[in-house]
Amino acid sequence: MFKNDLDQTTSKHIPFSVETIRAHFPILHQVVNGNPLVYLDNAATTQKPLTVIEALKTYYSLDNANIHRGAHTLAARATEQYEKTRTTVKEFINAPSSDQVIFTKGTTDSINLVASTFGKTYIGKGDEIIISTMEHHSNIVPWQMLCQSTGAILKIIPISDTGELEMEAFSNILSPKTKLVSIVHVSNALGTVNPMAEIIQKAHAVGAKVLVDGAQSTSHLEVDVQELDCDFLAFSAHKLYGPTGLGVLYGKRDILESMPPYQGGGEMIKEVDFEGTTYNDIPFKFEAGTPNIADVIAFQKALDFILAVGRHNIHAHEQELLQYATEKLSTIKGFVPVGTASEKVSVLSFLIENMHPFDVGVMLDAGGIAVRTGHHCAQPLMKRFNIEGTVRASFAVYNTKNEIDTLYQWISRIAKRKN
Repeated sequence: MFKNDLDQTTSKHIPFSVETIRAHFPILHQVVNGNPLVYLDNAATTQKPLTVIEALKTYYSLDNANIHRGAHTLAARATEQYEKTRTTVKEFINAPSSDQVIFTKGTTDSINLVASTFGKTYIGKGDEIIISTMEHHSNIVPWQMLCQSTGAILKIIPISDTGELEMEAFSNILSPKTKLVSIVHVSNALGTVNPMAEIIQKAHAVGAKVLVDGAQSTSHLEVDVQELDCDFLAFSAHKLYGPTGLGVLYGKRDILESMPPYQGGGEMIKEVDFEGTTYNDIPFKFEAGTPNIADVIAFQKALDFILAVGRHNIHAHEQELLQYATEKLSTIKGFVPVGTASEKVSVLSFLIENMHPFDVGVMLDAGGIAVRTGHHCAQPLMKRFNIEGTVRASFAVYNTKNEIDTLYQWISRIAKRKN
C-alpha cells in the first residue's frame, strides 16, 4: 500500500522519486494509439492513485450503508470514515473547524451554493459583484444569473497582455457598493497565480466578502484559509487526485450560519412538521439528501497521498516541469505561448501558427499524448486575446521530463507541416 512506502510522517526524509509515484497510478501504464500514454490534461482532471481506487472498492464491498443516524455497524463505519475526510479537509486548508467544511458536487456547485444563498440574502439592486476577465464560466454565469434576478451589477477586472490582473483597475472599481469579489486563485487556462492576499485585503477594506475559486490552486499551492482571510473557498476533489462529482465549500462560521439552506430534504433538518421546519446546524444545513459517501471516503486517500509526497515537493517538481517545457517548446518555430505571467503554476497554453488548436490536439492524440484544446470554459478570456482557444498542456506530480521530450518531438513535427 502507498502509505507503507511513503509514510506521511517521514516523507520529507525520503528522496522524491517520480517513478515510485507513477507506480501507484494504474492508468498511466497503458498504450494509446500505439504509443505509451503521456497524460498532460491534469488541469481538467488528475489521475487517481491505487489507494483511492481501492477505497471505492472497499466501501462498496464491505461498508456500503447510509451515514448518520444509523444504529448498525456498517452505518457507523461509513459515518466514521466520511467524517474523517471532513476533518482531513479542514486540516488541509487550515480551516478553524470541520463544521465549516461543506461537501458539494464540485467547485461549480460550491459557487452556485454561495450565489443562491449568500447572494440572494445579502446582494440586492444596485449592489456590485466583481469578477475578472480570466474566470472559468462557473465563476461567471452564477453571478450573471444573480444580477439578472436581483438587479445587482457585475464588474470585471481587466487583464494585461501577459495574462495578469490589472490591480490598479481593480482598486478603481472597488467601492462601498461592492458586496462580493469572486476571483479565481489560479487561472485554469493560463496558469496565472493571482495575488489573492492583496485582493482580499482590498476587498475587505470596503466591506466586501471574497470567494476564492481554488479549483486549480489547491492542487499546486498550500492554501491556508485563515492566513488568506478569505470568506469562502471552493474547490474540487478530482483535481486533487480524488474522485469526480465531489467538491468542498469552506466558509467563515458567522457567514455560513447566517445563510439560508441551499436545498431542502433529508439531513439538512432538525425537525419537520407541516407547520414549519427547523434547519440543522452547519455543515449539514447545506448537505441535503444522501451524500456522495463513497467518493468522500476515497477523497481521504487522495489527501493522504498529497500529504505523504509533500505539497512542497509536488510544487517544486511541477514548476521544474513547467520551466523545462516552456524553454524547450519555445525553440519550435511557430510555437506561440498564451499567458506569460511572472507567477504561474504548471499550465502551458499555446498555439501553433496556422493551425487550429483542435487539429493539434488530434495529432498529439495519435501519438498517445493527452492535452486539452479549446476555450477551456473561459470564452471571455479567449475573446480578450482575440483567439478561439488554445492547446493546453498541464503537468502533475507523476509527469516526467521524458514525457515533455515526447511532447516536444510531436509538436516539432506538427509545426514543420504548417511552417
